[in-house]
Amino acid sequence: MAAYPNVNAAQKYARDVVGGKIPACSYVKAACARHLNDQKASKAKSYPYRFDRDLAERVCRFIQKMPHTKGKWARGKQRITLEPWQLFLFSMIYGWVRKADKTRRFREAYIEVPRKNGKSIIAAGAGIYAFCADNEYGAEVYCGATSEKQAWEVFKPALEMARKLPALRKRFGMVVWAKKIERTDGSKFEPVIGDPGDGSSPSMAIIDEYHEHPDSRLYDTMITGMGARDQPLVLVITTAGFDIAGPCYGMRERSIEMLEGVQEDDELFAIVYTIDKDDDWTTRDALIKANPNAGISVGLDYLAARQQAAIKRARIANSFKTKHLNLWVSSKEGFFNMQSWAECEDRTLTLEQFRGFDCYYGFDLARKLDLTGMVRVFVKQIDGKNHYYCIAPTFWAPEDTVFNNEERRIAERYQGWVEDKQLEATDGAEIDYREVLAQATEAHEEAPAKESGIDPHGAANLSHQLDDAGMNPVTIQQSYTHMSDPMKELEAAILTGRFHHDGHPIMTWCVGNVVGKYLPGNDDVVRPIKQGDHNKIDGAVALIMAIGRAMNAAQSGGSVLDSLSDDDILVM
Repeated sequence: MAAYPNVNAAQKYARDVVGGKIPACSYVKAACARHLNDQKASKAKSYPYRFDRDLAERVCRFIQKMPHTKGKWARGKQRITLEPWQLFLFSMIYGWVRKADKTRRFREAYIEVPRKNGKSIIAAGAGIYAFCADNEYGAEVYCGATSEKQAWEVFKPALEMARKLPALRKRFGMVVWAKKIERTDGSKFEPVIGDPGDGSSPSMAIIDEYHEHPDSRLYDTMITGMGARDQPLVLVITTAGFDIAGPCYGMRERSIEMLEGVQEDDELFAIVYTIDKDDDWTTRDALIKANPNAGISVGLDYLAARQQAAIKRARIANSFKTKHLNLWVSSKEGFFNMQSWAECEDRTLTLEQFRGFDCYYGFDLARKLDLTGMVRVFVKQIDGKNHYYCIAPTFWAPEDTVFNNEERRIAERYQGWVEDKQLEATDGAEIDYREVLAQATEAHEEAPAKESGIDPHGAANLSHQLDDAGMNPVTIQQSYTHMSDPMKELEAAILTGRFHHDGHPIMTWCVGNVVGKYLPGNDDVVRPIKQGDHNKIDGAVALIMAIGRAMNAAQSGGSVLDSLSDDDILVM
């Protein structure tokens, strides 16, 4: 047997990924290439790090002495067998050391992997190792989470491992309690909800499902408390999430910048299992690329069944993409099928093609400090059915919002759109409705409005001015009563190919952010909401209002909502 069978398997995995023998996304390839390149660089005396095969082999052997705690492997009393990709992770995190003092190189590790890929095993095994075998006197290992349930997702398997191995307990002087594990040297391993508390000195912090954290307070507290440790480690292991404004996405961006060579970060190890930008998420290849444990801890048939359900039902598509492909999407339950939306795109559409056709406008002007949208929808009768054409929508945002240093990620998004002339930045900290009026009247001259749907909040004066310009504004409350029917009509038009748009990126973003909120007790009545302050839906709301005015002009007969009053179902 080779002296380093686990390290050799990890090395082969890295070479096979880089060589294209193992399907992997660009981020995984970059993580593997980084290791191989750093190994070559470490031969130079000036390079501060080296790869210690003994340390890497030691941690891999240790973790594979641990028992399984769940499923068929636990019933069979089997020990953990690490797959090559898992061997690679442990080898990297624990094998790279500083030449000067042999302490660990990596102080932070970010691992993003889809559900059911053995995430808890990685975290629990790392925790046990850090607690008793990492040569850290008085080790303090914490499983940090936002809820007790989540904290125990990692700690419970570790607790069960210790309970099942009396030899381990004896060897390291471990005492297993109901909610923590201790050693005679004062070491402790326990779950933590929120901050670890004053006086804590974590040697390792395991943060599971970081995407669920609303802020970075727990992470920051752990980092701050590690100052007295020689080789502390924060291990973040998570699936993708929905909040691109949260701390997890920020760390993901930092990790990707490191992997892509944009920013150097020698003390951060990162790997992200997902699919590439241009990959078709509906294929079997996508499942294999994103799920390194496909066919082992997560069945390909199971993934394929979930994939087919997501293709057919927009309601679960975002959840599938996030949990099983590690794609960050804007909402948990996107209302509109974005694959069908993409199929509705027609970049050849121009305003000149629709001269003389009925045109309906929608204005979402609810907030002066952020995105404002004006949408035009043309209606064409084809084979007795309404076809809707959304062409050249206009969006504005205040200059202060576009260049807001405190909201860097959303600001960078806005700045990109301004540079591409897809978004107009108005002077100052608030939307200048005079600019909106000027462009609206120009648009009206180009494509006269039959009616204009407008949100009432903060726009009374503009509404009067639009009326004077002949645009026939109609105040639309953001209620179930006014939004449900046009929202469902838009959904049906998208799915059946009766909706057509010119591919405006802000409109696509807004539509993708829409979540359907249903009237309690009635799943046929719905209105659009957003999930998170940064997931704007202004363009989609304006579009729905314009569709509603078109429907109102064509409708004869009653609606399912006619029996309901605004007093009953209006949601302010």
